Amino acid sequence: MQATSKQLPKSAARQGTGQQPRAPKPRRFDPVAMLSNPEMQAALGSGLLMLIAWAASGWSEVLSVVLYVISYTVGGWIKAKEGVETLVKERDLDVNLLMIAAALGAAAIGYWNEGAMLIFIFAMSGALESYTMERSKKDISALMALKPATAIRIEQGAMSEVPIDQLAVGDLLLVRPGELIPADGKVCRGESSVNQASITGESLPVEKAVGSEVFAGTVNGEGPLYIEVTTAAEHTLFAKIIKMVEEAETEVPDSQRFIKRLESVYARAVVVATIGLITLPPFVLDWSWGNTFYKAMVFLVVASPCALVSSIMPAMLSAISKSARKGILFKGGVHLENMAKVQVVAFDKTGTLTEGVPQVTDLVAGEGYSREQLLAVSASIEQLSRHPLAEAVVRLAEKEQVELYSTEENRSVTGWGIEGRIDGRLWRIGRSDRLDEPAGAGADAYAHWRAVREQLESEGKTVSLILDEEHIAGMIALQDTVRPQAAAAVQKLQKLGVKVAMLTGDRKAAAGVMAGKTGVDLVFADLLPEDKVTRIKELREQYGQVVMVGDGVNDAPALATATVGIGMGMKGSGAALEIADIVLMNDNIEEIASTIELARRTQRIVKQNMIFAVTVIVTLMLSNFLQGIALPFGVVGHEGSTILVILNGLRLLR
Repeated sequence: MQATSKQLPKSAARQGTGQQPRAPKPRRFDPVAMLSNPEMQAALGSGLLMLIAWAASGWSEVLSVVLYVISYTVGGWIKAKEGVETLVKERDLDVNLLMIAAALGAAAIGYWNEGAMLIFIFAMSGALESYTMERSKKDISALMALKPATAIRIEQGAMSEVPIDQLAVGDLLLVRPGELIPADGKVCRGESSVNQASITGESLPVEKAVGSEVFAGTVNGEGPLYIEVTTAAEHTLFAKIIKMVEEAETEVPDSQRFIKRLESVYARAVVVATIGLITLPPFVLDWSWGNTFYKAMVFLVVASPCALVSSIMPAMLSAISKSARKGILFKGGVHLENMAKVQVVAFDKTGTLTEGVPQVTDLVAGEGYSREQLLAVSASIEQLSRHPLAEAVVRLAEKEQVELYSTEENRSVTGWGIEGRIDGRLWRIGRSDRLDEPAGAGADAYAHWRAVREQLESEGKTVSLILDEEHIAGMIALQDTVRPQAAAAVQKLQKLGVKVAMLTGDRKAAAGVMAGKTGVDLVFADLLPEDKVTRIKELREQYGQVVMVGDGVNDAPALATATVGIGMGMKGSGAALEIADIVLMNDNIEEIASTIELARRTQRIVKQNMIFAVTVIVTLMLSNFLQGIALPFGVVGHEGSTILVILNGLRLLR
């Protein structure tokens, strides 16, 4: 076998190093990147030119007008272009074109500064929204980074490296220790433990033997596996994960569709009304053309939706900024809006409600052995292993400062555990299935240890047996530990009237124990990623808005399917963080409840702003129709309402 492996291509040899591909790091907030945004630069440039023009108006009116024209062009060019493109390509009007028309209308009757202010505020709001939404775009590049590229196929006794796209059902593959399993299949020869965290989210490797099912994208452990392909590459579970994420990302929120429709209707109505005000009064009411045009321009200015637009984004951005200071990053204002309506928060168990790292919970010593002795023996033998259970034992020995023994002939026993000699005696640590074999003369002892195992497993723990030669010396029980703040986080959510669900790939027994410790309302166990998506869809149908909190690649489809996906920033995978709509940078799940409260408060302020803005616009328009108002008063009323709604939104920064 050694000679054969040397003949394999270098890329195949590298696959056997045991190193898993790393997903791309999530993008962090970057002020430099925000300032490099073209829309932001245009908005700031427009505002600066407006101030200079205003300052220059006292000593050179011509220079002031020239600067205002440049300010209009710099700040309004992008929005004007978007408005014209919408008009030409979609044959529709939007607020972009309406705002530019309002600013030009103000300039047409000599109110250059008011028009420039309209453009500056609108351009700044658009730039901030553009930058924020740009970062909210979900990316599946991290998922693709974990996709196996090639496989080692065995044909007529010879091995060759082939792209996974060329694999067919029935092909025989060799997967060496540490390699990514390239396709869904069944083990036809060999035994090993497989890390399925990327698919099922299970915190512990799963033992695989002949007949066991394996999944593409999972990592083989310490033994070689010969696998028969049972599913074509495009239909593997890993491929389904990517497909589900892509499908979920094409969904457009209903609120977005509604705002788009409203914008179009509003812009058309204002344009039609303005044209009517310019053309009809001279014939119907016998107004002069000058008076008619003046009133039409006043209408166009006061009807401008600046205050209405500013009702939303300043409040949203203030809430997002406040959350960022607490280590909660939103990837867009729409996610804050959706958080206000949440009815259910669904947590992935491993790495979210729990630490995601197994800990030794029990070390049961048999007659004639001490706990310290068994811990020292176990850690001495396990210290060279990279298995999560072995690392947990070694960590406990280090914590308790137990002195280790020198060992000989340490070796992994494929499909069972590990063994080694200490002072000439053979010690073995591994699966407890030895207790299920005929006990012969030691039947009573086996019955005792089976009872101990049953009790530990009923508590959701993983049990390993410690053997001294052929004698049972003791047992080690391990379990993923609950996050210290998990129960408090669940209680805070429940106080808000939000139901809490737990989704996990672990067994029902382990899930039930964790549910009891955290106090969640709903428990779903034994789930694959596609099952998690199904559960999220069911929760959405039953309760409405659903938040999903996860940290692994296996959580990505569920994060994308939920109304809002929340990723864990410190321990979360790159895929989960890229797919998530919100990232908890400090992994503090207690902040989820306060985030929902902030989102609800934001929605209340947005509603206040919108009602106030609409009231002011309607009042100014009616005043203009019924008795007439001066343009300066209209501009003051319009800009004043804009400033007030912005200040109301900024209250969220406190």
